[in-house]
Amino acid sequence: MRRAVVAAGAAVAVAAGGATAAAALHGDDAPAPAATPSGPTAEITRSDLVDTKTVDGTLGYSGRRAVPNAATGTVTRTRSEGAVVRRGGWLYQVDGRPVVLMYGSIPVYRTLSQGVEGADVRQLERNLKALGHDPGTVDDEFSWRTAQAVREWQDDQGLQVTGAVDARQVVVASGPVRIADVTAEKGDRAGMSVVTTTSTRRIVHVDLAASDQSLARLGAKATVETPTGRRVRGRITSVGTAARPASTDGGEATIDLEITVSGGTGRLDQAPVWVELASERRAHVLSVPVEALLALREGGYGLRVVDGARSRVVAVETGLFASGRVEVSGSGLAEGMKVEVPTS
Repeated sequence: MRRAVVAAGAAVAVAAGGATAAAALHGDDAPAPAATPSGPTAEITRSDLVDTKTVDGTLGYSGRRAVPNAATGTVTRTRSEGAVVRRGGWLYQVDGRPVVLMYGSIPVYRTLSQGVEGADVRQLERNLKALGHDPGTVDDEFSWRTAQAVREWQDDQGLQVTGAVDARQVVVASGPVRIADVTAEKGDRAGMSVVTTTSTRRIVHVDLAASDQSLARLGAKATVETPTGRRVRGRITSVGTAARPASTDGGEATIDLEITVSGGTGRLDQAPVWVELASERRAHVLSVPVEALLALREGGYGLRVVDGARSRVVAVETGLFASGRVEVSGSGLAEGMKVEVPTS
C-alpha cells in the first residue's frame, strides 16, 4: 500500500545534512567569512508549493443502480457486462421482447395512452422525436399523433404494437448507462431486477479519515494513479456530510469523498487506485531543496549562497515543506540565486 511521505517530516534530515554548518554564523548573527563552495548547487526558484497526502481509493462509475423490472416472463437475452446502452437501445429481453432505454427524469409509473396528460407524456414525446418517430407537437397531451408514433416505434423495436407505453417496455435514465452486472441468466424467470447499471461517468470513491477532512474541499483538484501507473487529473465533486463510525476497533471514522476523473482510466471497475490530495498550498513563493538547509548554532536555519567562486551563509525563515522542497524567506534572497546542497 502506497503512502506519500509527509513533507514536513523532511526537516529531520536537515540537522544531519547541515551539522557541519552549525557555526556558520558568529556572535550576534555576524556573517562568517566568505568561503569557497565545495558541493553541488541548486537554484532558488519561485513557484506555487503544494503539500500533498496520498490516500487509497476505488475507481468505478457513478450512479450504480439495480434497475427495477416490470416485464414478466423468461429472460431471453442479456448484454455483456461493460456494454454501454444509449437512448433507444435495449437493456435486456424478456420473452423475446426488449426493455428499452429512454432519457428523462420521470420513471414510467403508469400506462401512457391516448387521452393521458402530464409531464411524463412530454418526456415520452421528446424521446420519440429524438428516435425519429414524429409525435407532432411535443407537449403534455398524448394525442392520436403520439399514439401513431408509439406504434411505429414499437414495430421497429419488435414490441407488441399497442400504441400505449408502460414500464414493461421502457426504463428511464438521465443519459447513457453502462451494464455493471447481469443478475439473471438466459432462461431465468425475470425477477425484480435483471441488470444493475451505472452512468458512464468515471469516479473514484475514497473513505477519507475524518481527521483528514481538511483535504476534502469541493472543487479541489486531485491526482489519481491507476494500477497501471498512469496518473490522471481529477476534481472533488462530492463530500459526505456525515461521518461513518470506524469499521474496526481502534479505527477511525470516515467520510465519503467522490472524485470525478476523465480520460486515461481504462475500463476497470472497482479497481484500487491512489489519490493525491492537496493539504496546503503556498502561491508564488521562493523555495529550495530541503537538503540545502543548514542548522545554525544560534537556532533556526540558513542557506549557503554561492556567488561564483565564493559563498556565504544567509539566515532564513522556513515555511511550507512539500515535495522535497521548503519555502524560504530572508533578506537578500532572490529567484535564480545558487545555494549549496550538501551531499551528506
